[in-house]
Amino acid sequence: MSDLPTKFLSKEYLLCRDRVGAMIFLLVCLCYGYQTTLIPLFPGDEYEPFTARTLPTLLTIAGIGLSLVLLVTGQVDKDSGAISDFDWKLLIGFLVLMALYGVGLTYLGFVLATSFFLLAGFYLLGERRKAVLFGASFPFVIAFFLLLTEGLDIYLEPGLIFTLW
Repeated sequence: MSDLPTKFLSKEYLLCRDRVGAMIFLLVCLCYGYQTTLIPLFPGDEYEPFTARTLPTLLTIAGIGLSLVLLVTGQVDKDSGAISDFDWKLLIGFLVLMALYGVGLTYLGFVLATSFFLLAGFYLLGERRKAVLFGASFPFVIAFFLLLTEGLDIYLEPGLIFTLW
């Protein structure tokens, strides 16, 4: 261990933004990977090549692999070009927006809640052109909704406001 230069053992090198982010992402991926093992399978699915656990497991493996690559290749903050100032208002805005999206899914349904979420997210990021705001949110969500419901036959909750009528 004494052969290693002291640069690689310094706090600045080990706890740079890239590595801390990679460690957090690795922890999230490991928790997600554990949760994928809890997905119930239908009887006989254990013999199928593609089950409800297949894509989440592949996503877990990809996330773990990418976080390990970032852990190894992470650079010191002044070398990585990371921005030292952090926009806390934007972070809090997105956290509030995500909470509202979770509530909105129940009441508004997938299409409206996701469209409004994308619209507000683009607005928070600084996009002000109405053609881009509406063109990138509603048509994309409607196309994705049709792909899921009509193409893949996946049921998406319509929302409480549409089930009351």
